[in-house]
Amino acid sequence: MPSATLTRPAPRPARADSPRPGARLAVAGGLLAVATVILALVHLTQGTSSVGPADILGLLVGDDDGTTGAVVAASRIPRLAAGLLVGAALGAAGAVMQSVSRNALASPDTLAVNAGAHLAVVAVAALGLQVPLLGSVGVAFLGGLGAAALVLALSGAGQSSSVRLVLAGSAIALAFHALTSTLLLLFSQETRGLFAWGSGSLGQSGLEKFVLLAPLAAAALLVLLVKSRSLDLLTLGDDQARVLGINVRGTQVLAIVLAVLLSAAAVTVAGPIGFVGLAAPALVRLAAPHIPGLHRHIALIPAAALMGVFLVLGADVLLRAAVGAESAVEVPTGVVTTVFGAVFLVALAHRMRSDGPTREARTVSLRTVGAARSTGVLVVLAVLLVAVTIAGFLLGDAKLLLGDILNWVSGQAGPVVSSVMDTRAPRVGAALLAGASLALAGTAIQAVTRNPLAEPAIIGVSGGAGVGAILVITLVPLAGFWTVSAAAGVGAAVVSLIVFGLSFRGGMQTDRLVLIGIGVSAAATAVITLLIVLTDPWNEAKALTWLSGSTYGRSVQHLVPMAVALLVALPVVASHHRSQDLLALDEDTPRLLGLWVPRTRVILLAAAVLLTASSVAGIGVVGFVGLVAPHAARALVGASHRLIIPTALLLGAILVCLGDLIGRTAIAPAQLPAGLLTALLGAPYFLHLLFRSRLDR
Repeated sequence: MPSATLTRPAPRPARADSPRPGARLAVAGGLLAVATVILALVHLTQGTSSVGPADILGLLVGDDDGTTGAVVAASRIPRLAAGLLVGAALGAAGAVMQSVSRNALASPDTLAVNAGAHLAVVAVAALGLQVPLLGSVGVAFLGGLGAAALVLALSGAGQSSSVRLVLAGSAIALAFHALTSTLLLLFSQETRGLFAWGSGSLGQSGLEKFVLLAPLAAAALLVLLVKSRSLDLLTLGDDQARVLGINVRGTQVLAIVLAVLLSAAAVTVAGPIGFVGLAAPALVRLAAPHIPGLHRHIALIPAAALMGVFLVLGADVLLRAAVGAESAVEVPTGVVTTVFGAVFLVALAHRMRSDGPTREARTVSLRTVGAARSTGVLVVLAVLLVAVTIAGFLLGDAKLLLGDILNWVSGQAGPVVSSVMDTRAPRVGAALLAGASLALAGTAIQAVTRNPLAEPAIIGVSGGAGVGAILVITLVPLAGFWTVSAAAGVGAAVVSLIVFGLSFRGGMQTDRLVLIGIGVSAAATAVITLLIVLTDPWNEAKALTWLSGSTYGRSVQHLVPMAVALLVALPVVASHHRSQDLLALDEDTPRLLGLWVPRTRVILLAAAVLLTASSVAGIGVVGFVGLVAPHAARALVGASHRLIIPTALLLGAILVCLGDLIGRTAIAPAQLPAGLLTALLGAPYFLHLLFRSRLDR
């Protein structure tokens, strides 16, 4: 697959002794259908009851003891029906989205349709509104449609490159997930049960949803099949399609609306099940050059739907076979599909040719600013940092005065003030250190990769650190903080080796780096979810604190790894400021000027990994800080890393401290994790970068 942009495959000439093209297509479709039927039968044999394969076989031949039929009808058929509906809907929706956007990486996940639908459903539940089942589909549809429209607008729709589309979708999905998590925390009673549902589960209490939504999905599929010839012609390009009499805009809008409707139906039934809409049609398209006629939408859409069913049922069968039927009840099926889809995304990204929006939209320039301006910027940021830090000390569920802080510093404070400050001061310190560490890590990563949209969370390093930390938390509950920190470092290092190793193989391609990082990050999130749901509730609560990026319960010992990492990495990164200036320009200039590029990259990336791991160990996974801080620093002080590094440090510390402050005071005495607030603050700026880079193309 040389590129992620869709092109119509050229049909292979038929050999004299080869079967007719239609026969080959029929044979391939038949084999897939038979495999899916066999998988469905295996799916029926799995469950928590004692009903096994022999009982199912007896039921099929008419030998029912009464218990088998009741179990199958009450629990197993509803779960199977949900898998059939969800797989078919997501597979077909992904195929249509890829065709309309002419992008092989378009799907309900990368267009943030699932995230938008999930947010809409949770928002309605949080408001206490009671809507019928079809009303829930409408709510999910509106949320998904709004998200898809926003992603396509930011990425440039049909003219977008793969990485731009995935970046826009990932940013919007992260922001929507932050909003969803906020609603789940603020309205825990009203949204009870929606947290686990948010990872995608096939568990059903009956056939009500299937009976009501299956005709809706079938009608949408039928309309898409009727419009299949128009979709075929769209792949030739807008101008040629118009010449052939196709209403291009009308066909695109209708196809997207129907695809979002299918995705909304799937979300309503089982929650957002990840990456099926990407992997199913992509697998079918990979087979299209070898099966004449499969590229036509009259065959492509049903094949993608059937492949989606195969993937969903296969993931559910694999899940229950691996962890057991009892444990599988708690584990969302979407965890398995996300891991598989993430691996598939990494494989596609590794094979693709760079088509580089981030190279075209270069934000790394030779612009410099005067000494007076740069000094003024640093002074203003330092004052802001002091102000935010003092506000962090003063505000919270208990309000303090400046005199209270002075008394606490001098050891003359009363027991109440001392109690408040002993818990609040480490939280403020953790936020400052984590923000500075992530900003410094993001600065180094962006310089090394020459990608202004790269940062530790987006390229998977934060996710790897989270997997390492939560693996120890869940499996070794009594492990000390330093053990957890070491595990976070190992996880970050392993993921970094995977991401950068695959990205730099055969020459560095920044687009490939971002796509691989996003895939690895999604897989890490799925693994974290799996670890959480398989452990006891006490470990679950502890691990979720890390996932939210919270400073709650921090103490002085939690500050030590971050302080040590910052003291070690800051001189290293700062001493290479000139090297970062050269690396940010292009691939050849640093070598011509005598810079040993591989060694410099390894040093800077190692420092970034150390900073990220210590930050995740200290307060958990926090996104967008490593993106926003260095990018804003370049906008303020120019291209010289001698100025970017201190500016980014101050901005990062301010952003996380401000997020922590808002989280502790906005709904006091209740609290919101700092990571959610930084996502809500950083996502709009990230989207602004994407929109501006689109205009600059």
